[in-house]
Amino acid sequence: MSAARVAGLVREFAGRRVLDHLDLTVGAGEFVALLGRSGSGKSTLLRVLAGLDDTSSSEVSGTVEVPGSVAVAFQEPRLLPWRSVRENVALGLRTDADVDHTLAEVGLAERTDAWPLTLSGGEAQRASLARALVREPELLLLDEPFGALDALTRIAMHDLVLDLWERHRPGILLVTHDVDEAISLADRVLVLDEGRIVADHAPGPRPRTDVGALRATVLRELGVIDAPA
Repeated sequence: MSAARVAGLVREFAGRRVLDHLDLTVGAGEFVALLGRSGSGKSTLLRVLAGLDDTSSSEVSGTVEVPGSVAVAFQEPRLLPWRSVRENVALGLRTDADVDHTLAEVGLAERTDAWPLTLSGGEAQRASLARALVREPELLLLDEPFGALDALTRIAMHDLVLDLWERHRPGILLVTHDVDEAISLADRVLVLDEGRIVADHAPGPRPRTDVGALRATVLRELGVIDAPA
């Protein structure tokens, strides 16, 4: 069973091919990280999976299957400043989801009535995660959600995401530029280049302490360091 499956996906913009017969499967409960240089198609793929792209367009072809519910957490928390944290998390819900329980899970039990502008960067991102998780998604899309955080807050958020994933077990697709982040968090690390998946790595069981060789391999695949002669 899969949380998402893409086969032969082509996406063009004004004749420029961004995704080129891309194949990808995210298994149910699997944590997948997607790396790629700017312009490689990462955000385009995420938008397609999130249902934010018009797949009926003549510039899109291929198969996209997302059988269950989907939620997205972006790099910017995108909280409405005129609504409290609790109101932001509950926004658009049509069920009796336990918003307060979800806020407690992400460490915001004491901040439910706070206004977004009073939150730290880490707290705002926790609220964004709560808004995604309260919907109990079967596929959770994370679009560089830690990119704007300082190093210490980022480490805390990594621990939080792993804890939440182990409790809820959605399939996760994390889009990131951070190789170390991808290796430390994901079951699989994929490299996207010119619209196709060109590498698929399994870092192994956690905790991961000996990842130097894999890190060097991924950096070579990304073109950051030269391949050995």
